[in-house]
Amino acid sequence: MSSESAARGTTTDPSATAPTGADTAVDTAVAATDQPVGAARRRGPFREGERVQLTDERGRMNTISLEAGGAFHTHRGFLNHDDIIGKVDGSVVVNNVGQQYQTLRPLLSDFVLSMPRGAAVVYPKDAGQIVTMADIFPGARVVEAGVGSGALSISLLRAVGDQGYLHSFERREEFAAIARGNVETIFGGPHPAWKVSLGDFQEEVVRSEEPGSIDRVVLDMLAPWECLDAVATVLAPGGVWINYVATVTQLSRTAEAIRADGRFTEPDAWESLVRGWHLEGLAVRPDHRMVAHTGFLLVTRRLADGVTGISVKRRPSKTDFNEDDVNAWTPGAVGERLVSDKKLRRAARDAIAGTNVKDDPEITN
Repeated sequence: MSSESAARGTTTDPSATAPTGADTAVDTAVAATDQPVGAARRRGPFREGERVQLTDERGRMNTISLEAGGAFHTHRGFLNHDDIIGKVDGSVVVNNVGQQYQTLRPLLSDFVLSMPRGAAVVYPKDAGQIVTMADIFPGARVVEAGVGSGALSISLLRAVGDQGYLHSFERREEFAAIARGNVETIFGGPHPAWKVSLGDFQEEVVRSEEPGSIDRVVLDMLAPWECLDAVATVLAPGGVWINYVATVTQLSRTAEAIRADGRFTEPDAWESLVRGWHLEGLAVRPDHRMVAHTGFLLVTRRLADGVTGISVKRRPSKTDFNEDDVNAWTPGAVGERLVSDKKLRRAARDAIAGTNVKDDPEITN
């Protein structure tokens, strides 16, 4: 895809008939609007088809999709959806037996953890780190692989903005369809900065992107070290390459491959752990449960052409590994269960159904 076409703002429908690669994508232009994409979904009264977060008097939370004539039932009565539609964000409504509910639009973190999914999502704590540590800025040109359920894509699209460019690569059509449904649900339709291509990243990205035209590369895949040449080709000098990997073996192999390549800076790696706190009067203490390890982040930057990276001096250590070492830590080897095709099709239907929000054109606040 050329820089000129990217600037016009196009999006690819991954559910197009019989897609086989980037060249078969169908770009659909998005009509220009006077406000940022998705802004209407964050303002004004609740609309039919919109997701609403209900919190009862005991702090229990449920997320529902509003339907005219619908009702939310619990063992303590029912709440008519019509009593919520038209109310402003942050209203308190009462069900048929006097039970009160606080109504709020779900935040991005709430949406990501409750949206239909076919693959494991990138948790908000990691998505926030990726956006910040990779320096994803408004107007940036970014490529990512793979899309999964679209959680990270949503954060990247919010960061690059309507005038930016995000080209997402996904090997499985089912995942692309789920991601498309989730993205369109939260933004209210196709995002003008988003393009999705089906196929292997290392093959498709060099076909569709000009050398040195990409500001940031974000990879969430099993073997990012296989993409060294592709990343080095499309990433601009000084550009950031960030990887999200699950295991220590993946982390080690990616870091060593980057060092041996010589076209990138010394890689940095870390993980983030989040622990909430219980707040009730003087009973202030850490929660008993926390979001611990979800993945490692490894970041490096592209050096100028013809420049060899400076090797960091360190004590000699054993860094050799073989295929057996890597295979011992694949998702299947550590007990991760594969997602069935039936579950993927159901998740895709749920994600696409979530896009059916009826917006009121007269609402401008």
